[in-house]
Amino acid sequence: MPDSSSLPKSSGFGASLRRVLPILDWGLNYQAKDLPGDMMAGMIVAVVLIPQGMAYAMLAGLPPQVGLYASILPLVLYAALGTSRALAVGPVAMVSLLVATGLGPLAAQGSHDYIAAALALALMIGLIQTLMGVVRLGFLVNFLSHAVIVGFTNAAALIIGASQLKHVMGVSLPPAEGFAETLHYLVQSAHQTNGITLLLGVASAGLLLFFSRGLPPWLNRWGVSPAWVTPITRSGPLVVVGGSIGVVWLLGLDQRYGVAIVADIPQGLPSLSWPSFDLGLWQALLPTALAISFVGFMESIAVAKGLASKRRQRINPNQELVALGVANLGAAFTAGYPVTGGVSRSMVNFSAGANTGLASIITAGLIALVVLFFTPLLYHLPLATLAAVILVAVMNLLDIKSVRHLWQVSRWDGVTVVITFLAVLGIGIEAGIVVGLVTSIAFYLWRTSHPHIAEVGRISGTEHFRNIQRHPVQTCEGVLAIRIDESLYFANTKYLEDYLLGVVAQHPKAKTLLIICSAINHIDGSALETLERLIEGLAEAGVTTYLSEVKGPVMDQLQRAGFVDHLGGRDRIFLTTHQAMQALGCT
Repeated sequence: MPDSSSLPKSSGFGASLRRVLPILDWGLNYQAKDLPGDMMAGMIVAVVLIPQGMAYAMLAGLPPQVGLYASILPLVLYAALGTSRALAVGPVAMVSLLVATGLGPLAAQGSHDYIAAALALALMIGLIQTLMGVVRLGFLVNFLSHAVIVGFTNAAALIIGASQLKHVMGVSLPPAEGFAETLHYLVQSAHQTNGITLLLGVASAGLLLFFSRGLPPWLNRWGVSPAWVTPITRSGPLVVVGGSIGVVWLLGLDQRYGVAIVADIPQGLPSLSWPSFDLGLWQALLPTALAISFVGFMESIAVAKGLASKRRQRINPNQELVALGVANLGAAFTAGYPVTGGVSRSMVNFSAGANTGLASIITAGLIALVVLFFTPLLYHLPLATLAAVILVAVMNLLDIKSVRHLWQVSRWDGVTVVITFLAVLGIGIEAGIVVGLVTSIAFYLWRTSHPHIAEVGRISGTEHFRNIQRHPVQTCEGVLAIRIDESLYFANTKYLEDYLLGVVAQHPKAKTLLIICSAINHIDGSALETLERLIEGLAEAGVTTYLSEVKGPVMDQLQRAGFVDHLGGRDRIFLTTHQAMQALGCT
């Protein structure tokens, strides 16, 4: 192993190289004490990812092996380029649903054209995310508010669940255009339910829930070492998959009772694939590619930051975009489909002891071995079991607690959640996200165009000034002190003007208006022009305007624009409201 001194952190080149290739940071300084945790985490995540990868590929409308292919090279590429030591990249439910939604109108699921479109989609996402990271556009994802994500996630969980019930019931459904139509078809086909398939699906889901929720307390009561609790409980998917394969094979359920199975899975590593560069296809896929690029990154960065904070590590959002983008490029050229960081697997990776990206490389190596040598063992795997894996996984996406919390914190956010949720269910995923995004921005504009403005007075015996509607305060008859709790821009200038003129009219004895600017972070040209006009109008009415608590950047704006001179000089601007009131004769 090269000595870490060959790329000194103090050198500009070495530091830059480490930022571009984080694997050099942890790889050249790898410590032996990290190896047991990385090996354990790598093996446990592989156990979880093998059935999940196949199940999520099925959710995306792709053959099961595509999910395995997407779990090899993308993991290695992310490990080399990602800044998170614990994020587990690969197929996830949300992205798989978006893939199915975006590709469904273009080709029949599982067809050659459908698979080709999935490769093109992975390529587009890879290019979009990589480009966003290179030009440092990671901040753009901030426009997807938490309320939109919560509404979308809860709706997506229901859509995913509904899409998998047909496999648990063992029925065939015609293509559905929405959630309601899917439910309608399920109800119509209920009498055709295959009882054995339903039993397999329900039993698989029950066992998965037992392993994840019922077994841990028992193990703790039995005194099992915490180091073994995670490996045992996380082996549930492997146990369920292995058990269902054995039951179907021994009893011949596929032949005797028509239980649908995975059947042949190609053995061997994927050959290099060449995505389509058809312009028409790319145009059709662009909305889906943008949606997955943003939603996938949001899911990844949220869990990556959360896990990094527990170890006092730092995450570089722009480098994460590059890493995820390159991982998707790897999927596009190795017969995979779009990937991102998964919440549940990342938590498993973290709790199992992952210390570096080596854990993901170990996971990828183990899945490659399965693809090379063990796919024939998966022949009798029932589709109902894979559907159960998905159903149990997406149960964690249902987040009623966050909905309730957002509603309690802000009615605006609560309404945004509800609108996004209903839009995703009613008109589709991509359109629903757009509706949620537009709603959140519209509510933000409404709030900021009607800023909170308060008349304030002094709390007796202090230098503090508070809202006269909320606190017992002392006011000065000749001085009207107004605090503006929002930056000023074109959308709220009319409201500001109307409010100030109205409040001055309500205080005919006031000869001085003191505007407290402690909450103003920016003033645009429209707002400044309105203030100048307002000051002139008030002066004609015998009211003199003063400012207090103006922040440095705002003061710089006012000086550059000549507003300070227009106001009457620096003597009209006070450092604190207390100083202003003293100077204006209010003690």
